[in-house]
Amino acid sequence: MDAFYASVEQRDQPDLRGKPVIVGWPGERSVVCAASYEARKFGVHSAMPSSRARRLCPEAVFIPPTFEKYREVSHQVRGILERHTPLVEPLSLDEAYLDVTRELTGIPTATETAEAIRGEIRAETQLTASAGVAPNKFLAKIASDWKKPDGLFVIRPHQVEAFLIGLPVRKIPGVGKATEKILLDMGIPTVGDLHRYSEGELVTRFGKWGTRLWQLARGIDENPVQPSRKRKSWSSENTFQRDITLDEVADYIRGEAHSLWAALSERSLVGRTVTVKLRTREFSTATRRLTPDQPPSSGDDLSRIALDLLTRFDFAPESLYRLAGVGVSNFVDGEEEEPTLWKGTMNDER
Repeated sequence: MDAFYASVEQRDQPDLRGKPVIVGWPGERSVVCAASYEARKFGVHSAMPSSRARRLCPEAVFIPPTFEKYREVSHQVRGILERHTPLVEPLSLDEAYLDVTRELTGIPTATETAEAIRGEIRAETQLTASAGVAPNKFLAKIASDWKKPDGLFVIRPHQVEAFLIGLPVRKIPGVGKATEKILLDMGIPTVGDLHRYSEGELVTRFGKWGTRLWQLARGIDENPVQPSRKRKSWSSENTFQRDITLDEVADYIRGEAHSLWAALSERSLVGRTVTVKLRTREFSTATRRLTPDQPPSSGDDLSRIALDLLTRFDFAPESLYRLAGVGVSNFVDGEEEEPTLWKGTMNDER
């Protein structure tokens, strides 16, 4: 779905159409949940501090999120998808993989199926969706972003190699800022440049991730669409461009806790256990976790618990940190999780 939360708000409030809309709270400690394409032109994006978003786009209209409404629309869209295939793997309220090898309505090709689904979504929800059609999940994910908004991009099997050759390595899932820097230092700015390295050489440099990197560079992804799965935890972590102080870590954790709370709230997930992770500039890594008597009940509550955990590490006061993260796990029984790909500032250092 295109700018899902913001598009729903613009649909339901016609006076907002064409205006920069930010779904989130304007407070100093809040973050952006979603931004309309009008707001994105100013550099606003999800997980950005609301105060910075306001500076970038002073004319933006802030709308508090209504996750129950977004869930309702998401379920409506899910129903449309399942008319065409039972193999639907949701990533979030606004994104999913579909395996249409056996299409239920008799449409003969995946491209025609994608067009039909996009048309049905537009007709029934008055919202737009973009689609990527490709031989596997890795390529379909990249293709889905290629012509946003309201677009369709197809990568046919014989086009895979030509499509990947010039692609920046940062487009490969799992390549965050830290891994991208290593690859650039190795003289590998594009996926095509990865072809100069054997699988063994990449494994030597990146461990098991090297095999995955070698495969994706050649368009190989055998992961099937999984209609039903549950995650045991939900987290966000970031490797910083420079080593930062504990006070700066606290600012980061505060913002990420609110982003994490928004992601959990959109799917009615309640977690009992909060975890904070730190890695120093010397690569010493430690975690602290707490299961309070009552689960966190708000973004402020989650932030408060995470900041308290931050005081429980044994690193020296003058330590600098290259990575920090916050997570929630131990979900309350009875809450059915729809799996997602977290869209915050999660850069996994390999």
